[in-house]
Amino acid sequence: MATKKSWKEYFISLLEDNRGLVILFFCLPASFIFDLLLKIHHKLQKAILNKYTNHDQRVKEIQRTVQNYNKLSKNNRPLLCTSRPNWLSLSTTFFRKDQCHKVNVNLFNILELDEEKLTVRVEPMVTVGEITEYLIPKGYTLAVTLEIADATLGGLAMGAGMTTHSHIAGLYQETVVSYEVVLGDGSLVTASEQDNLDLYRALPWSHGSLGFLVALTLKLVKVKPYIKLTYVPVVGQKDYCDMIRLLSGDSNADYPVATYVEATIFSEDKAVIMSGDYSDYDPNLPVNHLNSWYKPWFYKYVESFLLKGKHTELIPLRDYLLRHNRAIFWVVESMIPFGNNPLFRLLFGWLLPPKPGFLKFTTTPGIRAFTFTRQIFQDIVLPIRKLEEQIAVSTKLFDAFPLLVYPSKVYDHGSHGGQIKRPNKEYMVDGTNYAMYNDLGIYGVPGFVKRKEPYNPVKAMREMERFTIDVGGFSFLYADIFMTRKEFEEMFDLTLYELVRKKYHAEHAFPHLYEKVRPEIDVLEVGRQYESK
Repeated sequence: MATKKSWKEYFISLLEDNRGLVILFFCLPASFIFDLLLKIHHKLQKAILNKYTNHDQRVKEIQRTVQNYNKLSKNNRPLLCTSRPNWLSLSTTFFRKDQCHKVNVNLFNILELDEEKLTVRVEPMVTVGEITEYLIPKGYTLAVTLEIADATLGGLAMGAGMTTHSHIAGLYQETVVSYEVVLGDGSLVTASEQDNLDLYRALPWSHGSLGFLVALTLKLVKVKPYIKLTYVPVVGQKDYCDMIRLLSGDSNADYPVATYVEATIFSEDKAVIMSGDYSDYDPNLPVNHLNSWYKPWFYKYVESFLLKGKHTELIPLRDYLLRHNRAIFWVVESMIPFGNNPLFRLLFGWLLPPKPGFLKFTTTPGIRAFTFTRQIFQDIVLPIRKLEEQIAVSTKLFDAFPLLVYPSKVYDHGSHGGQIKRPNKEYMVDGTNYAMYNDLGIYGVPGFVKRKEPYNPVKAMREMERFTIDVGGFSFLYADIFMTRKEFEEMFDLTLYELVRKKYHAEHAFPHLYEKVRPEIDVLEVGRQYESK
């Protein structure tokens, strides 16, 4: 006999069944107000800081704070971290900052544009949205620009970044000219290819576990007002995988490499491949302001070319760079299933996207557990020559489409190149010092969950991580990891990192990288609970 549901179970079921309406009438307005208040606070804070202090003074204050910290007894002092709230980061995890000694690192400014050297020097909390708004009218953009406006340039530098220009520029770390860092002893150092090279190599993927980043200098590229983007639908997995490799430059064929390359895979057999170059206005091509609030979500627009066929258009550069922002790739669909409806977009599209900060701020342990077990947010970097295998493994474990594919160079910097292991020789592009990899973006609700079929999220992700290790890939660490410490050290090379921690006073001052990025949830225990059901 079926057991009677409690009122609490009925209420939770009601919320789950009508999640889109709950988000529409509560979350989106609350997110809008939350973001508005946050922007006002940010502007006031920035204005006050800039009125009474300059960059050097603020850095000296951070140094003094760390120096005073070092006067505390080593026996019971907590480790250091920034005071920036967890909910402001784009990481899916909740690092226990309440157990650390928090230091204010309020550094929000664009410091210097050098048009001769094609570089820009910024403070770490400048966002992608702010830097694109500043640079594009001047005719520049960052060599690697993430598609999410709220991402900070310092967060990307200490973590990882990749974009559709990475098959030319490489990962975000390849575009960093120098880092300015306050170390665990309070000293200020610059790390570049000329100074403190070991620290320069270890800072990417360190996630704030080696010091406090206080400024960085980034490479720029000159741009034109538009991207001339061509959408090519391809049927047949081998055909679209071969085309992605060809456009990215992994093939030895004499084929022109586009400035921007990406693919959206809609099923095992169908994909749309996009390639773009900078362009001036062309009256013979349509102009698509695709980030207007009433426009179709970008991935839905891309999907339409599976039926329409090949298409070329002009997109204003900032619209292109932030094209995935409104729908957070395709994550918003799992929150608001009717969100791409033309009437919804017309009336409520201006409220999108729900701010990641608000979503994280309102995440309770229950909501965290719910999303952890029923959704997937992963970016995994894998050799592009294994693309067919990537798709097969992802489909078997998650059955989640669309899939995102961005090609990227991964350079061989030698035996002490940082946390990313040297590419296997079989993946190296002939005559170069790099291999072509790709980001495989897996986001949303697994097909098994949608169909209410058995699904163990921990078992699935651990199998994905094992595949990643076996083929020489690595996971972006903003997302939940499911590895033990030993497995983590199989995926990443921590040889240089451990040496740098000792040399630059990070030991006993900052949390270890693994402790900084592992989920606050006991993922192995969650997996055991699923197996016992």
